[in-house]
Amino acid sequence: MDNEIKQQILKSNTSLVGIVCKDGVVMGADRRSTAGTLILNKKSEKIHKINENMLASYTGSVSDILLTNKMIAAELRLKELKTKARTTVSEAANLLSMMVYRNIRTPSMIPSMVGTLLAGVNEDGTTELYSIEPAGSPVKVDEYDANFSSGMPYILGLLERLWKKDMPVKEGVELAKEALKASTQRDSGSGNGIDVFTVTKEGIKHVVAEEIVPNYQ
Repeated sequence: MDNEIKQQILKSNTSLVGIVCKDGVVMGADRRSTAGTLILNKKSEKIHKINENMLASYTGSVSDILLTNKMIAAELRLKELKTKARTTVSEAANLLSMMVYRNIRTPSMIPSMVGTLLAGVNEDGTTELYSIEPAGSPVKVDEYDANFSSGMPYILGLLERLWKKDMPVKEGVELAKEALKASTQRDSGSGNGIDVFTVTKEGIKHVVAEEIVPNYQ
């Protein structure tokens, strides 16, 4: 019964990608959500704004993802109201990692399991990318990452060959698109569309929103 429930939970198996560039961070994701072998949602939003300065992309069960995003957004807002200071990306990543760590160790029939890429711009204009694995460990990313998304093997294989140090955000966007499209060709848990965001000192921008449609010949 436990295994049957787990197989039917709506999951975001996902292709996630985060790329560190010279002048910012690029984050991308696909749009497919599945339940077992069924595709239940072709328009899932997997990249969420936490506040005006940070955004995160998630992999895991959809209910856990949505709750995690609401909780971290609320906690950061409360922190800023109490301290009257803008939260740094590092502080947000460490707070989220503690939340994830605590959640998976709370007795439950189905533990919460969420993997996260978190990016943001600090008050001094610097940008940072963190990867928080499903067990709660935060790691600052200096190059690129795909967290534990199902498309990770395909994405990292491509980025290992094509990523370059100090590449501009404009090139990072194109590289993210190629990584996501490569993954959706081979990973059954990913597909239907891609979204790409940039995080720079100018702020957060949604720069790519593309639907993947089948062509019958």
